[in-house]
Amino acid sequence: MLLLLLLGAAAGLFCLLDAWYLLRLALAVLRAGWLQPRLRDVLQEQSWPGLVLPSDLDCLLHMNNARYLREADLARCAHLARCGLLAALRGLGAGTVLAASCARHRRALRPFERFAVRSRLLGWDARAFYLEQRFVSARDGFVCALLLCRLHVLGSGPGRVVRELYGREVDSPVLPEEVQHWISYNEASSQKLRAESGLGVNTKDQ
Repeated sequence: MLLLLLLGAAAGLFCLLDAWYLLRLALAVLRAGWLQPRLRDVLQEQSWPGLVLPSDLDCLLHMNNARYLREADLARCAHLARCGLLAALRGLGAGTVLAASCARHRRALRPFERFAVRSRLLGWDARAFYLEQRFVSARDGFVCALLLCRLHVLGSGPGRVVRELYGREVDSPVLPEEVQHWISYNEASSQKLRAESGLGVNTKDQ
């Protein structure tokens, strides 16, 4: 009876919550924060290993689009933990939220193909951090997909978070030209949606 109850509780957990994702996320953060050496440079690239499993496949037998975002999410959280930004955010009582992402798919990842998600912080502005994440095939080093991510900082500012990490003021690198174009697109889209909703162009996104 006890075994049946435990099996029922486990089945309910996996049905009602994305339990496997939550477990992998916790393990990723613990591994990055406790088992891997600290990245001393917040701009240093970090590699996160991946493997295309049958559960990742779509009807065309390659990794489906949603799995790219999930693997990028795990790699991004591990990166924040390993470079110290996650601890700095917690120290300030702040947090981050994914405000925008953009994905380019260049070549499909096939069943049981090994890959690495290479994450690096590109820079920051007054409100957000900007990261690039590349899905690189272990077979030939080809960049199969590329994601840009905008992480808004809640309860503080990116510059203050970096200052908390280093104990001094640090200027952001100049963001790449394509990222600046993407930021301009996001802002133009926000202005359009504000106008359509009657909020006005000077109202900040919530």
